Amino acid sequence: MNKKVGNVLKYGGSIILAAVLLYFAFRKVNWADFWAALKACRWEFVLLSTLFGLCGFYLRALRWREVLLPIDPTTRTLSCFNGVNIGYAVNMVLPRVGEVLRCTYITAHSKKVKDPKTGEEHRLASFDKALGTAVLERSVDVVMLGVLLVVFLIFTWDKYGGFFAEKIFGAASGRFSWIGLAIIALILIAVLLSGWTVIRFAHRWKPLGKVKEFCRGLWQGFVSCLKMKRAWWFFLLTILLWFCYWMMSATILWAVQGIDTSTVSSDLASAVSTIRSLNMTDALFLMLAGALSTIVPVPGGFGAFHFIVAGAVSYVYGLPFEFGIIFATLSHESQELNQLIWGGISFAIEQFRKD
Repeated sequence: MNKKVGNVLKYGGSIILAAVLLYFAFRKVNWADFWAALKACRWEFVLLSTLFGLCGFYLRALRWREVLLPIDPTTRTLSCFNGVNIGYAVNMVLPRVGEVLRCTYITAHSKKVKDPKTGEEHRLASFDKALGTAVLERSVDVVMLGVLLVVFLIFTWDKYGGFFAEKIFGAASGRFSWIGLAIIALILIAVLLSGWTVIRFAHRWKPLGKVKEFCRGLWQGFVSCLKMKRAWWFFLLTILLWFCYWMMSATILWAVQGIDTSTVSSDLASAVSTIRSLNMTDALFLMLAGALSTIVPVPGGFGAFHFIVAGAVSYVYGLPFEFGIIFATLSHESQELNQLIWGGISFAIEQFRKD
């Protein structure tokens, strides 16, 4: 019961936070202008954005397979692709749960082998190892985001640095306090003590032994990258994946740049005229701003993405916040729908698979 209550509070809190952020993001939107802008944009570019999104799903599946192969050489691309799609769809409702579910999925399709000592069957890609590969993959993306952000700001600080310094890093640092740092330190100490307890007494208590085995499998999955036969391919897939993210942002930018100004209000027409001067560097900036919204634990990035991206458009380009909401909505909702569709397709495929 306690676990169920904890889950209800955790996911309920995420949904409430998303609702609050959506409220603050959309509260001043002129809905007549909003719908007029959506109707007048270039929807062929929105469709192109979803195609880049689909390419991103496939590239992520290929990359995940590379770190799974050292654990289970029989891992199929289709299994990884379906696992990624279903995981994305679940994350739209329950943040981070999709990562666990895709690991459960890949374990269910992993090859069974017999333990030579006990004779018991087990999966090559056990859940703990699969989870370790997922943690590794996400860690690589965090590093990639950090590297891109640092390099980007080195060359463009004069134009974009103020937004990140004031609205992102400044806002985050303003929430830190000595009490917060003390809590973080206590959590780290508790984690270290728990790890030491597991290692020291695992042989004396069976449940601790199971925890130790799970942690060992998690670590084996995490370091599976050291056994990859094609590390260069893994890194190339990572670069291509982030290129797709960049193009997803650029295509939405082209969509709003193509708004027919004769069908919208004068205020929106003026904003469109300003945004038509933006280029691929601006698309990269908006992509990075949107990527930082994933830090906020809300289902599917709802609210957080809209609030941060619209704020970026307003702060850097001096455009109305509601125009940023138009860009954010097209960018976010097109990809959420994309994830929902392909998650459903992968789920349907799974129902007919025999392997």
